[in-house]
Amino acid sequence: MRSVVFATVLNPVDDTRLYEKMAMSLVPSHDYEIYIIGQAINPIPACAGIQFIPLKPVPRLSMGRWMQSLKIALKLIQLKPELLIVNTHELLIVSVLNRILFGAQIVYDIRENYYRNIRFTEVFPAWLRKPLAWWVRLKEKFTAPLFHHFILAEKSYESELTFLKKRYTVLENKAVLPPGFERKKGSGFNLLFSGTISKSTGIFEALSLAQSMHELEPRVTLTVAGFCALEGERKEIRTRIKNKPYITLKGFDHALPHSRIMDEIARADFGIIYYPPSPHTLGAYPTKLYEYMACQLPILSWENQTYSHLIKEHGAGLMVPDISHKWIAALPILPFYSSPIPGITWEGQKFKAIVDDLFT
Repeated sequence: MRSVVFATVLNPVDDTRLYEKMAMSLVPSHDYEIYIIGQAINPIPACAGIQFIPLKPVPRLSMGRWMQSLKIALKLIQLKPELLIVNTHELLIVSVLNRILFGAQIVYDIRENYYRNIRFTEVFPAWLRKPLAWWVRLKEKFTAPLFHHFILAEKSYESELTFLKKRYTVLENKAVLPPGFERKKGSGFNLLFSGTISKSTGIFEALSLAQSMHELEPRVTLTVAGFCALEGERKEIRTRIKNKPYITLKGFDHALPHSRIMDEIARADFGIIYYPPSPHTLGAYPTKLYEYMACQLPILSWENQTYSHLIKEHGAGLMVPDISHKWIAALPILPFYSSPIPGITWEGQKFKAIVDDLFT
């Protein structure tokens, strides 16, 4: 059997894209010995055909984060994978060394335009953003010729990233639904904001929307389910929701398993999606767009979003207008999703074909 290692620095070993989508796409064939290296969680998933190698979790802004790459490098020396798939710029040099020293095939799964993310978000101190962004882009350009393939989580990266040449495949973060998934009938006023919780993913617009709706209709509730990485944003969110019992936080200061996110989607009546206009999210189609559509959860969004045409075209939700009691009262009785939407589920065979071709 050929050995395949998926390695990540900050993501947990049960990361949805690495584990549920990519690794699980390879399991049924029994052609590969699969390992996932990532941050430890409790409990570790049990899956025949996949071996998990958990590392002690490290804070996002810490020296431990930089040491994590070294720990992964040592694990890779032990494993000597034939194929190494990494999803962060922090493992680019580690990947190249594995190719040079052990002849590994190496693949870079690009989930973000890291230059823009670092440059235009508030994760890092302002004085550090520009030099760090340029250092990351320099690493990507310098190591790119040595990578066998690139996988792009967004179609927009085709034009944004100039170092790809023709060695790439677009595999968007489309939905994977658990067996037997079924949405429950709610009150019609249960709102959900799920996934990454951040100013850059629209959490404050979601809070404002819920407050405006609740003032007109007291049955409106909002569940915020996911992880907020920045302490400053966590404090601001807690301040905003103080004395607002209709807003519930789940996860928030720790990662929430994907199964819990799916449970919240099953209970919700509407999902909120809004990305404030920014260079780092320009052209992005968020994972929860595909998940909400695949689960037939109606979406509340805004006209200025890249994906608003999809929501309107498929009757998948509404663009938020000036809020009125009449608009809110109509929400539970409006029809959505007259038919299933094609092309919104994870393309597992496409990913497996990439791996198979690398070994051909």
